[in-house]
Amino acid sequence: MLPEISPGTLINNRYQIQQALGRGSFGRTYLASDTQRFGDACVLKEFLPSSKAEYTISKARELFEREAKVLYQINHPQIPKFLAWFTANDRLFLVQEYINGKTYSQLLSEGQQQNQQFTEAEVIQWLKDLLPVLDYLHKLHIIHRDISLENMMLPHNQSQPVLIDFGLVKEAITKIELGDGNNQQQYTQASIVGKYGYAPPEQIRLGQCYPCSDLYALGVCAVVLLTGKRPELLIDESLEWQWHSYVKISDRFTEILDKMLADKPKQRYQSAPEVLIELSQLTLSQETSDSQLLKKVQININKVQKEQQVSEIIESEEFKLLEQQANKLRNKRETSRSEAVMISPFAEPVEVASEPEIKTETSHLLEPDFLEHCRQELIRCMGPMASFMLEDILAESPQLTPVELVEALVAEIPNAQRAEEFRKSIPISSQSKKTKNTRSVLLYPQFLEHCQQELKRCVGPLAMAVLEDILTQSPDLTPVELVEALVAEIPDARRAEDFRKIIKIPD
Repeated sequence: MLPEISPGTLINNRYQIQQALGRGSFGRTYLASDTQRFGDACVLKEFLPSSKAEYTISKARELFEREAKVLYQINHPQIPKFLAWFTANDRLFLVQEYINGKTYSQLLSEGQQQNQQFTEAEVIQWLKDLLPVLDYLHKLHIIHRDISLENMMLPHNQSQPVLIDFGLVKEAITKIELGDGNNQQQYTQASIVGKYGYAPPEQIRLGQCYPCSDLYALGVCAVVLLTGKRPELLIDESLEWQWHSYVKISDRFTEILDKMLADKPKQRYQSAPEVLIELSQLTLSQETSDSQLLKKVQININKVQKEQQVSEIIESEEFKLLEQQANKLRNKRETSRSEAVMISPFAEPVEVASEPEIKTETSHLLEPDFLEHCRQELIRCMGPMASFMLEDILAESPQLTPVELVEALVAEIPNAQRAEEFRKSIPISSQSKKTKNTRSVLLYPQFLEHCQQELKRCVGPLAMAVLEDILTQSPDLTPVELVEALVAEIPDARRAEDFRKIIKIPD
């Protein structure tokens, strides 16, 4: 074999060798600087055919150029760029982009020294980063053939792995050494490229490669990352994988890896997207499970926080003051009830009811919306005590009219200016008018039919559309409000007035 090239040597009048990066069965790899590109770092791969026969030299350029053209068409951010190929002094060279980083074999070894292991989530993400790269290659009808942890790198300051060292050129070198390839046995041997333990059976035994062959090797890499053990330690004497006992991962991820590692090519995933789909579904399932667990934790945390907040409120001086004022109001109410009993000592015993709720004890003249409006305006005038005051007044006089309720509340507001502002903010007139019929018009189907018929006489066939449009926009209209809305839609003033007169408002 030719000697190693010394640092400082200029190759092809362009590439200056900086140092040797590695040596394999097919040649050597050097770090070089491109003197014609301002000294940019690049990788110079020297392939060394063991034979120096004339056939080897003549055939080398032909096959080497063919394989170089295949590499040249690859353009992917996770694959080093192919820059050039040439022969110099009967040596074959490829020039590729330099990746400054560490191989995953190195990362695994460094992690083990620190008692750190790749987690299931990390390996799943790692697979999801690499499978699109394989899909890209396979669509170009390119099979990597030499996938292993040594041929995957993590560049510095990057998060996605890079795939290096294709087996294409190695195969070409083997073909050159074995002759013209007409002999089938020689061709089969020439196709055997890949690392034992990583390469699938059909590649090692028969020299056959398919897209699923790359997926098999990628599955081996995943298992090695998870277990931290070399492939040969994970296969028993019958050549069956025995890796499950070395790592605990989810059952579904185990099934995915087992299918990638199936002995027969037909039993594996046939394309990278198939694996991606399975991994995406697995990730979604795990995220859903984690989300549910997180919600449970958040609920517990919120419960504790609420309990702490309630405790802080109860202990605050403001709450204690409100509690004292509420007790005074209750005592006042009890005193009033006792005095009522003392006035009629010979009357039948009266059972004192529990504290009434506003919704059940108030007059039919007082609507919930009106009461809530009173409460909100009263809070603006008097603060938190407003609710207690309103409840106390209604408990003592549940049959108050709207006007009487407002005056009773005004009398309890100590500030004269705020009392007057409160009186003006309450729409007594609109509340008082709703004494005949305040229910929704939708409760009167016969009334609606009557309106439709009379409206049809005034505006013709459009009557139905007009009525439906009004009810769609305002389904809670009272009968009176509906009549006025319909009158507004009748363009003829005389007909509009006739319509108003002829419609009888239901009781």
